[in-house]
Amino acid sequence: MPKKTKNTKTKIVEAAWDLFYSQGYDDTTIDDIVDKSQTSKGSFYHYFESKDALLGSLAYLFDNKYEELKDTISSDMNAFDVLIYLNRELFELIDNKIDPSLIAKLYSTQLIRKGEKSLLDHDRLYYRLLKQIVINGQKKKELTDSMSVNEIVNLYAMCERALISEWCMRDWAFSLKTFSEINLPKMISCIKA
Repeated sequence: MPKKTKNTKTKIVEAAWDLFYSQGYDDTTIDDIVDKSQTSKGSFYHYFESKDALLGSLAYLFDNKYEELKDTISSDMNAFDVLIYLNRELFELIDNKIDPSLIAKLYSTQLIRKGEKSLLDHDRLYYRLLKQIVINGQKKKELTDSMSVNEIVNLYAMCERALISEWCMRDWAFSLKTFSEINLPKMISCIKA
């Protein structure tokens, strides 16, 4: 994908999610998104058929966060600690920048949608990064080799989705980041070597 194309889509997605958080999904118009992203309606409709189609772009927004975080990972960090770090940073983003009702809406659409599901797309940066962390962790004997790379990646992703689902079902009554800091290490402790 050409860099300019990626940048335009990124601008639209980031502007949309900023607006959804600050003024609410229902009060955000396509014109608002186009204005904030400094793009055009033609560009918007090139990538998204409607405002509702942006709900699936949340996974893309998360991948942008992982792209930023990749360069902040210290080479001497243990693989288990890297996974906990990535989760903490992502869940802090969700706590501070994403309207919780939109997370719930995204999850509900993923449950009823037939075919492609953005949260399960293993071509996403999220899954590619997790896979690399696990491969490196197994090579360094930091993560168990009694499970395959894919089993560990799928377990980790499933645990993240479980934490988010529980948070949504409890009406966002607490910090997702704090909830995960307490529970995720316990949930994935079986992957330690």
